[in-house]
Amino acid sequence: MAKFGIGQSVTRKEDDRLIIGKGRYTDDVSHPGQLQAYFVRSPYAAARITRFDATAARAMPGVHLVWGGADVEAAGLGKLPCAAMLPHRDGSAMVPTMRPIVVTDRVRHVGDTVAVVVAETINQAKDAAEAIEIDYDMLPSVTDTEGAVAPGAPAVWDEVPGNVALDWEVGDGAGVEKAIAEAAHVSRIKLVNNRAICCPMEPRVASAVYDAGADRIDLTVCSQGVHVMRNVLSAAVLQIPPEKLHVTTNDVGGGFGTKMFPYPEYPLVAHLAKELGKPVKWMGERQDGFVTDLHGRDHVTIATLAFDKDKKITAFKVETIAAMGAYLSIYAPFIPTMAGAQVYGGVYGIPSIYLNIKCVYSNTTPTDAYRGAGRPEACYVIERALDAAAGELGISPADLRRINFIPTGAMPYAHPLGLVYDSGDFHRNLDGALKLADEAGLASRKAAARAKGRYRGLGIGYYIEKTGADPNEHADVRIQPDGKVIAYVGTQATGQGHETAFAQMLSDKLGLPYEQIEIRMGDSDHLPNGGGTGGSRSLTLGGGAVITAGQNAVDKGKEFAADALEAAVADIEYGDGAYKVAGTDRTIDVFAVAKIAAEKTNDGGLYAEAMYTQPLHTFPNGAHVCEVEVDGDTGVVEIVKYSVVDDFGKVVNPLLLAGQVHGGIVQGLGQAFLENVVYDNDSGQLLTGSFMDYCPPRASDVPSFDLAYEEGSPCTTNPFGVKGAGEAGTIGAPPALVNAVVDALSPLGITHLDMPLTPLRVWQAIQQARPAAAAE
Repeated sequence: MAKFGIGQSVTRKEDDRLIIGKGRYTDDVSHPGQLQAYFVRSPYAAARITRFDATAARAMPGVHLVWGGADVEAAGLGKLPCAAMLPHRDGSAMVPTMRPIVVTDRVRHVGDTVAVVVAETINQAKDAAEAIEIDYDMLPSVTDTEGAVAPGAPAVWDEVPGNVALDWEVGDGAGVEKAIAEAAHVSRIKLVNNRAICCPMEPRVASAVYDAGADRIDLTVCSQGVHVMRNVLSAAVLQIPPEKLHVTTNDVGGGFGTKMFPYPEYPLVAHLAKELGKPVKWMGERQDGFVTDLHGRDHVTIATLAFDKDKKITAFKVETIAAMGAYLSIYAPFIPTMAGAQVYGGVYGIPSIYLNIKCVYSNTTPTDAYRGAGRPEACYVIERALDAAAGELGISPADLRRINFIPTGAMPYAHPLGLVYDSGDFHRNLDGALKLADEAGLASRKAAARAKGRYRGLGIGYYIEKTGADPNEHADVRIQPDGKVIAYVGTQATGQGHETAFAQMLSDKLGLPYEQIEIRMGDSDHLPNGGGTGGSRSLTLGGGAVITAGQNAVDKGKEFAADALEAAVADIEYGDGAYKVAGTDRTIDVFAVAKIAAEKTNDGGLYAEAMYTQPLHTFPNGAHVCEVEVDGDTGVVEIVKYSVVDDFGKVVNPLLLAGQVHGGIVQGLGQAFLENVVYDNDSGQLLTGSFMDYCPPRASDVPSFDLAYEEGSPCTTNPFGVKGAGEAGTIGAPPALVNAVVDALSPLGITHLDMPLTPLRVWQAIQQARPAAAAE
């Protein structure tokens, strides 16, 4: 085995440069003579622009250009498309509503872009922005997700009456209704999956320079995949051949889904660099992030579970209203529908499932994939519904789950909505997590808490997700004469440790020192295509592509090794970084072979590409167990213990994996008891538009986590046995926390609370419940 191969806890090799300030982020990219762009945002949620006058702004010092929507249209720029135009349940097509780069006549949410200013300095651009005269004719707005489909709600788009962008269904509707009608017990619960803002450490940034000689634009953005950016922006907006747009991404300070997507600023910065003949740069500010970065979640759901007399689930019905915001982002309708739909039944053997998802417009920032992308929403629904049903049936939540788990012997399991779960031992994982959490001592801890006037509770969140969202990934590997291996891969690191994990996998495959392997990403010129990072696809697909390309490079070298060793190619074997003639002690180092190859070809060494295909998903799963104490006088929720047993199949790097799980749990807990996007229903204003009003989790809000991994159910859909892991913590954490708080407050008769469980919300529930509890 290589020194730092698969299965070893290696510290991140990229941290050597990142922690000493040698990282290179998009804001570090500057060009001589570059200009600064500033975007003017709408202060209104819904309004018509009746006058746009930039005369004074254009005459101000340092200003090179001021454009409104009409100028953008005159320049021939297109609009941002939606790539997930799904059919309605009646088979009719969705109405296409394209997102403009700059609004021409009607704004649809606070933060809609109404102008761009380019000046020599950012302060000159901001001063000029203040001088633009824009008159608005206010229109009624709707920001409430459920209210968007209420009778008489203001239309966000005139061509979409009722604001329903998509009315979608999947499953056995008739069978579910029959099972509900015949059930021994029916449980219903209404849930709100609150809207969240991503808040990555690094805001969005774009920098562009135009090469007139080559008639080519170089665009640097902080993205989750350069090829998606190049393909969408060149074709749909800039309307130029893809080879005329070169996109690069350097280090990225957090992505979490929101940096996967094209935004209006990117193509406009690119076009204006060509228009002005000077480099143009835009640095997004935190305020831009709150009103323009794509938001996540925002669902209202009614879930219905039907049980037979033995407490076995016979049917599951889900009716959801999912907010799209004012425009359809590129994958937005896909997220609440197909991204999460096939795992809505969780890890339970439910024979009949039906989903009806209504994707609706509202006068809010558009939504799209946010860490987990449909899977957290699906998990939250089934896990909260199960806990509510357990209370009604008089059974512990753990036992109700055990009764309904898909048995290990049923694998591979054909899910009623079309997927096939290849592996998993759900009983083992739940039992392990409860043991880790010391469930046996819970009763005494609850009693001790009550003696102090506090409420203690334990909650379970069992998740399963499908990962590996795109079946293909591209890589090339170059074994060089200088003793280095350079691998290019089409995914994009945004803080996960890809440079380390891929190097470990390639080290293990090639038998070469980990330190000699360099992983490169983020350049659309290096590879013809790439799927980027999203859907926990990088380890399986990116890793598969890197390993396959590495093997191809080794195979290519056998011919050169055979020539050097004066042997037949069929007699050449490879292992531990060297070629040898089978049955002899004659060997040659792989880098010596690379030198020979470089002398005889133009590839600079042993160079090989690979397109790796994985047609089937992986299904990471696990049990989260959260224990809380609630202060009855203040409503403050304290997470006192958090235990997880995860099944990620084969573990490549336990240290990296722990970091991903930790971060995911904290992000999920943040949504569950702190974060919440709030709009004013009357004005449409974003009331949580800064960190003064929007509260991401801090280190003091969470405890240390007890983690364990079960590798006894390796994935069978890829040759490495690995399952995706980047989103898992975010999926299991919200139901675990909410179930724990509801369990803690159950002596007061509280059976449900909607996220986020802020101190005010919890305190109000306690105050309302105490008189009723005292009267019993």
